[in-house]
Amino acid sequence: MDSSSTLPPHTQQKPHAIFVPFPAQGHINPFMQLAKLFHCNGFHITFVNTEFNHKRFIKSLGAEFVKGLSDFQFETIPDGLPLCDKDATQDVPLLCDSIRKNCYGPFKEVVNKLNSSLLPVTCIIADGACGFAGRVGKDLGIKELQFWTASGCGFVGYLQFDELVKKGILPFKGAGTTLDIITDPQTRYWC
Repeated sequence: MDSSSTLPPHTQQKPHAIFVPFPAQGHINPFMQLAKLFHCNGFHITFVNTEFNHKRFIKSLGAEFVKGLSDFQFETIPDGLPLCDKDATQDVPLLCDSIRKNCYGPFKEVVNKLNSSLLPVTCIIADGACGFAGRVGKDLGIKELQFWTASGCGFVGYLQFDELVKKGILPFKGAGTTLDIITDPQTRYWC
């Protein structure tokens, strides 16, 4: 028996996209808007948040919001940082390093779980700062698209980092931790 025949009629043969925003202000809302557009155009959506941000969703939007619909669901992965009850943005440099080191395995588990369900993943749409999602897509043979939430100008500036480092313009002399992380080739592709 074809497994798609057990799906509700509104989910049969739908493409299934996973959305993976970087877990910081200015990234999640654009991803949610894009996910809604894909959903309105016939996609089954899985929106992946870190546990920290998922709790913030529940607090600000209510538990009913994150329950989702049958074809718009939420999954969580740990960000690798200690649990925090603060209603504040996490330490971004620490978050970048932690996500790069800790999110690949948990995200791959989510994708494998979804792939073993009735509607396997068609594509992964990940924040440009979430390299772990692209690596999972490549390892599992799933197409991955990058969505950059920064302006076009900001993205072009980001693409020039290597050239600025080669010319010795970056890092600035006496720079702090944040700029050091951004200009270090090992950590620049944050996640």
